Amino acid sequence: MPWDPEVYNRYKDIRYKPFYDLLNLVEDLGPMECIDLGCGTGEQTATLANRFKEAKILGVDNSAEMLEKSKPYENDRLKFKLENIEDAIADHKHWDLIFSNAALQWLDKHTVLFPKVISKLKAGGQLAIQMPVQNDNKLNQILLNLVQEEPFASQLGHFTRNSPVLSMDEYAQMLFDNGIKDIEIYQKVYPQIAENVDDLYDFISGSAMVPYLEILDEENKEGFIQEFKKRIVDAYKSFPAIYAFKRLLIYGRKG
Repeated sequence: MPWDPEVYNRYKDIRYKPFYDLLNLVEDLGPMECIDLGCGTGEQTATLANRFKEAKILGVDNSAEMLEKSKPYENDRLKFKLENIEDAIADHKHWDLIFSNAALQWLDKHTVLFPKVISKLKAGGQLAIQMPVQNDNKLNQILLNLVQEEPFASQLGHFTRNSPVLSMDEYAQMLFDNGIKDIEIYQKVYPQIAENVDDLYDFISGSAMVPYLEILDEENKEGFIQEFKKRIVDAYKSFPAIYAFKRLLIYGRKG
């Protein structure tokens, strides 16, 4: 899936707010060994390194385009690696902090994934994860409805990307069952004020729309984009409009 770091970073300020909320849940335990799953361009991973002065941090991501932007941040304590998250949690290494900001929503079967992630924590290690609650966000709902209708369903080969994100109750139970203590889980709205339909389209075009745009040819892609924008206008009626973007923040410590 080709990520465009320029499009993604266009809304960097909006994406940073939940990152800092997640970061503020983490305790500085000195010389920690940390991994950032789905580190993107590495800019946020560098912020982790600046916050935790004694920590050694590895950022992993499966997008070469994103990681190309990470090179200026590398130093003796901060390294980056082109790797799938699944492969990163399959090796022998254990961590004092597993951090993941807006990445695990791209991986399926969270009832299998989360116990694997937790198993890679050292005793006393911290888990900090943030994900968008896609099923509850209006733009994601509009998009999911659109891709299941014709002619787009056929053009996409009936592909849909259903969000794997579970409920807070389900994550709480998984963390508890896998030995996590000091559990904090909450949902927070990060409002975006959009001046026009393009503001809302641009925001989602760099994330949830990427798998669909990759499949469509150029002719069908333009029709898809225009119909999506039309439905955004229908849903929001007038501008400026508020987009109540919901995110889930999860924190705990391995007992």
